[in-house]
Amino acid sequence: MLQRRPSGNKLESAAKTQEGFQTAGSNSTQVTLNEIAVREFHDALSRDDEMAFAVAAIMALTAVIKRSTAATLMGMSKELEDAAQALQRVNPTNISLKAGCELFLRYTTRTSALELKDIETAKARLIERGLHFAETSTRARQTIAELGSRFIRSNCTVLTHGYSRVVLRLLQQAFSSGMQFSVIVTEGRPDGTGITMAKKLDAENIPVTLVLDSCVAYIMDRVDMVLVGADAVVENGGIINKLGTYGIALAAQAASKPFYVAAESYKFARLYPLGQADLPEERKPLDVGPMLPPRANVINPSRDYTPPQCISLLVTDLGVLTPAAVSDELIQLYV
Repeated sequence: MLQRRPSGNKLESAAKTQEGFQTAGSNSTQVTLNEIAVREFHDALSRDDEMAFAVAAIMALTAVIKRSTAATLMGMSKELEDAAQALQRVNPTNISLKAGCELFLRYTTRTSALELKDIETAKARLIERGLHFAETSTRARQTIAELGSRFIRSNCTVLTHGYSRVVLRLLQQAFSSGMQFSVIVTEGRPDGTGITMAKKLDAENIPVTLVLDSCVAYIMDRVDMVLVGADAVVENGGIINKLGTYGIALAAQAASKPFYVAAESYKFARLYPLGQADLPEERKPLDVGPMLPPRANVINPSRDYTPPQCISLLVTDLGVLTPAAVSDELIQLYV
């Protein structure tokens, strides 16, 4: 999954955000609202280690509505759009952050409140919708866990890739219901997020085995199902996720093993990649050691695209979907 915490690169991006404030416009009130949005965003992430970027953005944009002094709804909408852009500048390559902002703007403005002449009444209605959207988004993981835990069978072996909070919640739900199973976790290079996943599963007393990323095809015969998270679910039902997901999907397909995706609906993005080259570029530090020849190139993308034909089902807070059904859900969300 994309990095979801504000530590490291995330906190360093605050300096870049200041530059964004300077270019956001000459309106000092709007600059203040942008600052409020970014501060609320970071505060939300700091308060809760399990907070998703998109949910933190939704809470931040709701705070903008509360603080708005706009005299018209058109003015408030402009403030929200500018604040959403400021949030996206915090991490320009985070697809779920962008999708969350777009969905929030669409959800809050698609309401009869905009037809009200009383700005304060309309503002109160928008705040109510914003809070409801944030609450629904916060509950998304638990909804997915309850739906997806039904796919876990007794004594089965689940393969997952790196660390995904929603996958962890799903496995915890299945285990707490009395289901006995084991999990194989990939190491998840270059940042080793699979080690984090293995530690959390072990803490729950769920049997877990850690394997190298390159071991996936080797152990696929021992696996009953693959379950991964997603950075984003795109328009054709494919997903963008941690590098290596596509290779795992291909290995699962070759071995006739089901490949399931657990993803919150706020990660549904209006993107239509045709291949790996269409992904927004994001790289993570990679230590290859001192023996690399000085003229050798290193390719280290952080994520890849898995097309819909490799995916069996997507478990979402909107229900269990086939990849083909994703475009219909996106239409309902955005139109």
